[in-house]
Amino acid sequence: MIRQPECSRKFHAKNTDPERSCLNVEYCNENVKDVYHELFDEALAWYNEKQTRSDRRIDDYYEKIRSGKQERPFHEIILQIGDKDNMGAKTENGQLAAKVLDKYMRDFQRRNPTLRVFSAYLHMDEATPHLHIDFVLYTTGSKRGLDTRVSLKQALSALGFKGGTRRETELNQWVAYEKEQLAAVMLEHGIEWEKKGTHEK
Repeated sequence: MIRQPECSRKFHAKNTDPERSCLNVEYCNENVKDVYHELFDEALAWYNEKQTRSDRRIDDYYEKIRSGKQERPFHEIILQIGDKDNMGAKTENGQLAAKVLDKYMRDFQRRNPTLRVFSAYLHMDEATPHLHIDFVLYTTGSKRGLDTRVSLKQALSALGFKGGTRRETELNQWVAYEKEQLAAVMLEHGIEWEKKGTHEK
């Protein structure tokens, strides 16, 4: 089953307020399979052309990644400032949080060129404003397999995040860096980041 990002409101969960759904912001909403065609079709054709054995050819790169164990087809991050008690969506503080998240989002793709964002939403119809960002991590110029392929490690490595220990993985370093980026935008708007030490997904 293809998990389409659940950010677009095709249905309303119990925790959403349909009256406020019109306040949600859709930055982009592309089909992940279309994005795979855009990113990988050329590399896939080149790779298949070089294969002498038909069993080495790849018919559908998205399906290969989806059904494989090496990589995930895409990743999602959800960002929120505060909670319903101090940044409720209906309050002035909630409006401020939305402004901060919007500014952060508008710089996300430029800051992360190896992460192809295909779905991004700012939700204002739940208790607290929050961002959903879905993206494909990819690398180019690869020597093995497809020269442009899905790779979390290589995509983040290209952005300067080199894995170390189990706790200091490329992903953990990148998440910490992105939190700092959000904190910098918060500070511009007079909101200080209170580090609670939580590492909830």
